[in-house]
Amino acid sequence: MTVTVRFAPSPTGHIHIGNSRPALYNWLFARKMGGTFILRFDDTDTVRSKQEYAVSIEKDLRWLGIDPDRIERQSDRLESYDAAAGKLKDAGLLYPCYETPEELERRRSRQRALGRPPVYDRAGLKQTAEERAAFAAEGRKPHWRFLLPNHDGDPFETKRTDVAWSDLCRGDQAVDLASMSDPVLIRADGSYLYTFTSIVDDIEMGISHIIRGEDHISNTGVQIAIFKAMDAVPPVFGHHNLLTTPDGEGLSKRKGALSIGSLRDEGLEPMAVASLAVLTGTSQAVEPLPTMDALVEKFDLTSVSRSAAKFDLEELKNLNARLVHEMPFEAVEARLTDLGIRPSKAFWDTVRGNCETVADARSYWQVVNGPVTGRVEDEDRDFVSSARAFLPEGEITEDSWGAWTSALKAETGRKGRALFMPLRRALTGMDHGPDMKALLPLIGRQNILDRLP
Repeated sequence: MTVTVRFAPSPTGHIHIGNSRPALYNWLFARKMGGTFILRFDDTDTVRSKQEYAVSIEKDLRWLGIDPDRIERQSDRLESYDAAAGKLKDAGLLYPCYETPEELERRRSRQRALGRPPVYDRAGLKQTAEERAAFAAEGRKPHWRFLLPNHDGDPFETKRTDVAWSDLCRGDQAVDLASMSDPVLIRADGSYLYTFTSIVDDIEMGISHIIRGEDHISNTGVQIAIFKAMDAVPPVFGHHNLLTTPDGEGLSKRKGALSIGSLRDEGLEPMAVASLAVLTGTSQAVEPLPTMDALVEKFDLTSVSRSAAKFDLEELKNLNARLVHEMPFEAVEARLTDLGIRPSKAFWDTVRGNCETVADARSYWQVVNGPVTGRVEDEDRDFVSSARAFLPEGEITEDSWGAWTSALKAETGRKGRALFMPLRRALTGMDHGPDMKALLPLIGRQNILDRLP
């Protein structure tokens, strides 16, 4: 089978880590199977869809490492939807309904009061041509529903109709169409709902697999029925678990929660974000993969758990730090320059183990070059002042720290933290940081002497 998948966001806002998960899953699946990944913008909502959001979404996906093979826009395909809707109407599978939202809600309320599920009663099918003409004369415009195949001859009598499929993530699945209302595919204003346009696109673009969040499972039976009504073979479906906060809150419900842009602006690495978004909530170890090729190699839909995938920002920062600690100088040289640092391999190798992000190197560049506000406790002032006289002569090298502290230890009797910490605080203003053995040569003799009281 030729694999073709898609990610179809609405350009009505920025994407966040929650909806980057299906984007990553689809792209990784396509790359693993040698297939095609389509970025398809659901931009038929002309009021809310904005080009700036489409640009932002594409930028964020490319930052994550997702490079689309094709980009499509539903706003370019309205004629296809019109033609498909016409065929369904001609086949009697799309029928007009003139109820107002208020009338529909009253019916649902009555059904609930009687202990019945609030399923649409197909009243629109019972309306005569004269009744429909009367509604039209009132100025009413119909919405159009798809007739689900859950009847046996008589469309007003439903029977249990299970639609089953083998899910890539969850195994055998089934839904009962008789428990569902006939879905609205065309609104009263003539605009199409995403369910319909998406299926038309999936058919015409040859989408072979649909990989998405488990919140769409209940929709799948309806969609399979529509695929078949349009004489198309349904794609293979896979429904993965959803990302949540550590407390179990849905990320998609939190306005602006963990947007990809905000994570990028915080200096986090795309591979840290992608690794956690993909691997959390699976049976595989969550680790920072260095490249998208490595993530493709590890990607396995069958490893996805049934339980929620909890996305912890602290875990992300930890993964990010692990990536930064392993980054070679060549990978960060240009980025350090952009940060205002005159980088060297010696500098990066010294500080990277203390950086959670690459941008953290700026604080250590300040330590190396100054000015630095050193800290000297009252009880350490005499000790630090005396240290000046014991600084080794000549060039400061990695051997200088050991020689200096050994001489001070012999002179003062100090050792351990009492020996090292006052010097670190005076020279760097910090309690923690890179190994002073490697940092001292970078600071240099003149800065060392200037920082000693």
